[in-house]
Amino acid sequence: MTVRQVVNALELIEFFAERGRPASLAEISKHFGWPRSSTFNLLRTLSNRGYLYEPQAKQGYYPSPRWITLIHKIDQAGLIPPALQELVKAVCDRTNETTVLAGISGMQALFLCAVETVRDVRYAAHVGKTVPLHTTATGRALLAQLPEPSKASILKRVTFQRYTPFSLMSVEAVEREIAVSLNRGYFEGIGEYSRDLGGYALILPNQERQLALLVAGPWGRVSPMKDEILRIMREEISRYVPDAPPG
Repeated sequence: MTVRQVVNALELIEFFAERGRPASLAEISKHFGWPRSSTFNLLRTLSNRGYLYEPQAKQGYYPSPRWITLIHKIDQAGLIPPALQELVKAVCDRTNETTVLAGISGMQALFLCAVETVRDVRYAAHVGKTVPLHTTATGRALLAQLPEPSKASILKRVTFQRYTPFSLMSVEAVEREIAVSLNRGYFEGIGEYSRDLGGYALILPNQERQLALLVAGPWGRVSPMKDEILRIMREEISRYVPDAPPG
């Protein structure tokens, strides 16, 4: 379920981030196909709360510096410690593949920190991206850390969808794959969610919440490098995560 007004507000901020300059009510209404009345109400609400302003009179709206202040406060709370951000960058630099730190958000794995490789063909990842828990290596690495009742509750609510021919299609298949992954010491994605893309995920130990580290890319490129990728991931985890087992 989504709340349309919230989605509209978020899409508006993303629009400004892409546009990089003010926009008038008419331009915003035309861009999104929104009625002028509801567009006006949204702009007026955000303006009244100090989130939008008009840099020059009658020249259009733009996000105010209030966003920067809020984001700075959120960032300073330290939910993603600098050491973990450095870990993600270090793994990306050494593997030359996109690297992601993810956590659980409802039924999804949420990308909390992401560094993309500079290669032209790559796994595209950005902070805020979500992927299903049950049919990705990242998601299963997160599910594996949950108490059994919590994991069972999530899997009971999954709507199984065949994203690719490799998608897991039952609770039993997911449970089986998690057990296999825990036994071998890593989680593997083989194009179950995005065809021709795959990767490897490891559990981040000794954290206050469930976190997983992913290295992903075109399956034909990362698959032959599995042992090297996993070796690098483990080495860097042992370097950046306190009391982690040595790589």
